[in-house]
Amino acid sequence: MEQRIFGIETEFGIRYSMTGMGQLGPEEAARKLFRPVVEWGRSSNVFLENGSRLYLDVGSHPEYATAECADLTDLVRQDKAGERLFEKLADQAEEALNRQGLEGKLYLFKNNADSAGNSFGSHENYLLSRKAEFSRLVRFLVPFLVSRQLVVGAGRVHPSGPPQINGAPESGQPSYSFSQRADYVWEAASSATTRSRPLINTRDEPHADAAQYRRLHVIVGDSNMSETTTLARAGMTDLILRMIEDRQGLDDLELANTGQALRTLSHDLTGRTTVELKDGRKMSGLDLQRLYLDAAVSYTDQQGAPRPETEYVLDLWGRTLDAIETQDTSAIDTEIDWAIKKKLLDRTAEKLDADYSHPRIAQVDLAYHDIKQNRGVFYLLQAKGLARRWVSEESVTRAETVPPETRAALRGRFIAAARAAGLDYTVDWVHFKINQQIALSHSCQDPFATEDAEVEKSIRAMQDATRRDQRAMPPLI
Repeated sequence: MEQRIFGIETEFGIRYSMTGMGQLGPEEAARKLFRPVVEWGRSSNVFLENGSRLYLDVGSHPEYATAECADLTDLVRQDKAGERLFEKLADQAEEALNRQGLEGKLYLFKNNADSAGNSFGSHENYLLSRKAEFSRLVRFLVPFLVSRQLVVGAGRVHPSGPPQINGAPESGQPSYSFSQRADYVWEAASSATTRSRPLINTRDEPHADAAQYRRLHVIVGDSNMSETTTLARAGMTDLILRMIEDRQGLDDLELANTGQALRTLSHDLTGRTTVELKDGRKMSGLDLQRLYLDAAVSYTDQQGAPRPETEYVLDLWGRTLDAIETQDTSAIDTEIDWAIKKKLLDRTAEKLDADYSHPRIAQVDLAYHDIKQNRGVFYLLQAKGLARRWVSEESVTRAETVPPETRAALRGRFIAAARAAGLDYTVDWVHFKINQQIALSHSCQDPFATEDAEVEKSIRAMQDATRRDQRAMPPLI
């Protein structure tokens, strides 16, 4: 079976709540957050020694892009490492602001919507063979992505009821939806990312040999706090992509109206409301996902499981659909974000003797996504054993500095050697360059490569220079 490269880009919401009077806007809070990064990297857009990218995106959204991962569990570790790195930056920024007399708390939220109606993304990247017919892949993948939210959505409270499809203000009874992102995505595929958000961004930037590969850029997904939900999100999609590429086991389920179907399915927690297909058939979210799951099980029975995590992914996928069908989430309420959160919200509402319109419910909904481990609601649940882990904290800590065994390992070693030697360097996904020395410039088009003779030669040269400089330094005393 063909290898796959995975990556997740996560935009974080930011807020600085000041003690007493006054306000610090998100732009200023973000600048404070990135000040240590700018000091050592001379930019708010840097690559790190673990192979990842850390940057300040449009709209003052801090963003973390994982290094290229060829392994699903590595992807989970790398995604969590991004949270930990931003948590440390947030602590530093908060301390600096408090020393300046601007006392307060800095919050970073791994979610997809704010109270002003803005949305920010969690984008997935999958490396595909250039041989795959992209238009066909999009047609077969979109119905899966539209209905996938039933399994891997992050969950969202709507205190005034679900938004109307035509964009009218929210009205009616308070409600809960599977997905945060679904209300902001309208098209199946396009090159746009903001004004008219699609499920799939068609911009072709493989960050690899374009003759062999292209990149699938999925921008409809929710940001996940749960490690097992992140695993399912990438693992399910990997299986469906393999089936589409192999032209095996999938019906053509093209939807009549992608945007409307996305919102209809998100706001139906029973999974039974139907949406129309282009051929006139009507199917529910459960119908669609059952077809995809059955096809994936049949495919792995015939072809074998492509990854060690596949058995768990299929099991969790099936248990989640069963939970929706029976309206009993007890079998998934430590593993799937929307179910973990809903269980907590239901208990909170019961204690308050209130419904989801109560202001405290909206506070808990947001606090679930706070990435600070001693304060965020998800992490408080995890500490109590109410949210399952997939990776150890020790492995997440290691992933903050150690890249996965892909091209990211080369990038990470190059960056580490350049920083130790005090050299000015420029690095992106493909290019590694020492700005003062043209000879130490490289292009690595193979995302699976963990070794490259020329890059290794440059790394050794920088390491040798560092050792010579250290020997030349006078004694400390």
